[in-house]
Amino acid sequence: MRRTATTLSDGRELIYFDDDSSVAKGVVRDLHDRRDLPPQRPASELRYDPVLSEWVAIAAQRQDRTHLPPADECPLCPSAPGRLSEIPADDYDVVVFENRFPSLATGTPEPDPLPGGDPFPRRAGIGRCEVVCFTADHNSSFAELSAERARTVVDAWADRSEALAKIPGVEQVFCFENRGTEIGVTLAHPHGQIYAYPFVTPRTERMLASAAARPGLFAEVLAAELAARVRVVAESEHWVAFVPVAARWPFEVHLYPRRRVLTLPELTSAERDDFAVLYLGLLGRLDRLFGAPLPYISAWHQAPVRTGHDEAYLHLQVFSIRRGVGKLKYLASSESGMGVFINDIAPEHAAQLLRDAQT
Repeated sequence: MRRTATTLSDGRELIYFDDDSSVAKGVVRDLHDRRDLPPQRPASELRYDPVLSEWVAIAAQRQDRTHLPPADECPLCPSAPGRLSEIPADDYDVVVFENRFPSLATGTPEPDPLPGGDPFPRRAGIGRCEVVCFTADHNSSFAELSAERARTVVDAWADRSEALAKIPGVEQVFCFENRGTEIGVTLAHPHGQIYAYPFVTPRTERMLASAAARPGLFAEVLAAELAARVRVVAESEHWVAFVPVAARWPFEVHLYPRRRVLTLPELTSAERDDFAVLYLGLLGRLDRLFGAPLPYISAWHQAPVRTGHDEAYLHLQVFSIRRGVGKLKYLASSESGMGVFINDIAPEHAAQLLRDAQT
């Protein structure tokens, strides 16, 4: 994998990650952004909710971000004559760049006082938001990538996780993909994102607290699923994919490495290769469930930058809101109001359906 960095015309960073095969062919990427964009002026802020002890990002500037553009105006496609995009090159393998409409950004100024005063803590939305484009092919998907390309994406995730963790004030790095308009995706091009938060997220805090109270919790969960077998969907030399016993979503799969690591950069070359193959197989199963591309969220859980290293266990959570043909799982009153999930599909049945959805 080759890494080549450049700067867009408004000062944002962009990095090309090229497959080994492209490097062998001597492919060179265009580094010059020919647009004349105004400088970035990040303006988000964080407000503390004392009732739930959580930080909430207020990023009003995102209201005008690009929304469901036609394919010929996609900002994530390569640049072409007469149409300049976020990517200067006319082709690419994987590319990562700072989001033009970020929820968090370095250089964000402290917020002005609120009318009537600030009753609770507020601070600048320091951090970073990046876009990860998996392929130059607008009509493709992660599931359709080659194993080589999927491995390049893993390398990009690891590279960015390590780099973003070094930004002053960043406490957690979150790599994820939203797929499908049902999920709320506003750009159809195959891509994911990375958020570098200036705090440890509530879900991570809760998981690490559970693990601290029960040492070896994640390894115990993996061992229990391997012993039961009934919820295991697929496994390989280095990874296991299973439906958790208390799955909240109709179709939810967790991918654990057999060896405990804390973060993506710690994965060995063999573990990265193995993950790429297993993950592509899982995504294929998801798409075959109902004979159509499945909307999903794919979320990496890795250790925070400075805490939780004794408890954390790197793993990937993939879940879908689709529960059947023409049926979606909505987060209604119990889920949204009380945080209590009600799942319409037994995890054991979901695992069997996924096992049956092999090629």
